[in-house]
Amino acid sequence: MTDDALTQAHDVLTEVRGQVGCITLNRPKALNALSLLMIRAISQTLLTWRDDPAVKAVAVRGCNKHGVFGAFCAGGDIRFFHRAALAGNPQLEDFFTEEYALNHLIHNYSKPYVAFMDGVVMGGGMGISQGASVRLVTEHTKMAMPETLIGLFPDVGGGYFLSRCPGRTGEWLALTGETINAGDAGRLGLADRRMDIAQLGPAWDALGSLDLERDGALQAWLATYSTACGKGASKDATEIDRYFSLPTVPHIIAALESADSAWARHTAATLRKRSPLMLHVVLEQVRRARGMSLAEDLRMERDLVRHCFNTHHLERSGAASETVEGVRALAVDKDHSPMWTPARIEEVTPEMVLPFFASPWPAHAHPLAHLR
Repeated sequence: MTDDALTQAHDVLTEVRGQVGCITLNRPKALNALSLLMIRAISQTLLTWRDDPAVKAVAVRGCNKHGVFGAFCAGGDIRFFHRAALAGNPQLEDFFTEEYALNHLIHNYSKPYVAFMDGVVMGGGMGISQGASVRLVTEHTKMAMPETLIGLFPDVGGGYFLSRCPGRTGEWLALTGETINAGDAGRLGLADRRMDIAQLGPAWDALGSLDLERDGALQAWLATYSTACGKGASKDATEIDRYFSLPTVPHIIAALESADSAWARHTAATLRKRSPLMLHVVLEQVRRARGMSLAEDLRMERDLVRHCFNTHHLERSGAASETVEGVRALAVDKDHSPMWTPARIEEVTPEMVLPFFASPWPAHAHPLAHLR
């Protein structure tokens, strides 16, 4: 077995227990951040199980340094992004093409897919859970799409699922990258059911004895181990809608900074730390995605991510790109002082933003042209 195959086999553990295919993300030191090998392993496994009549459903979970559960997935492997961008490694392109194809596969999977979203669920972790038939959260769930912190945008279908959150909460989550808990995840339509921590192990073990040819078996299992997420508006919904419905990022930040509330001051300070350029791109992304299908959104995001690492219209690529600089500051040098260009929200122009949405490929040659 090659070193790559050994890594793939170790970082993604799969087994069929009874009628359920079980996937455990097993890269705990990296909070199960997805590598290209992990994406390929999950994709191949799901395709195999999709066509296997003995497998009736799929369940996916993460693990932490102490055992199973405790962390789902913190996103994509951003250190790999940094190394690959600086080296001109073509696997960076493969990563996003294959990851987005996996996201689409999960959203359109023909069998029940249950995601145990315990602990950290961010970025790429949202990509492999938001398309699930059942999205389970716990009292330890910490959910976010924090990409503007690293000069990126909420990808993996983020434009699609965030834009469908109530009111303007999608814009708020996308621009600020704020972390939400299980209660807010349910209220915002990003989770279906809540499970107590103590029930995770028994619920997972019980999957192996389910008779999924019996009507209602999965629903009975869910009723035994979980409860439906609560509905209703989040406590900040009124303020979120007031500010994040404004037409542009400068309008949003100006209104927040002139407001007299702790929430507005906190939100404005958060936005001032994010990439000014990508805040503008992300607002446009979410609002365009509101009228798109998932496949259309993923193709748009594939265009966007190419421009993030190769921003030719701004004569920036590699170390000069906003994304590589953001990753450097957060995860490589860890100085938490990214040198954003432009440095301020008010300095970003439409001419800097709109070329992100021009596809580098003709429609027939788009790397995700096959998605429907």
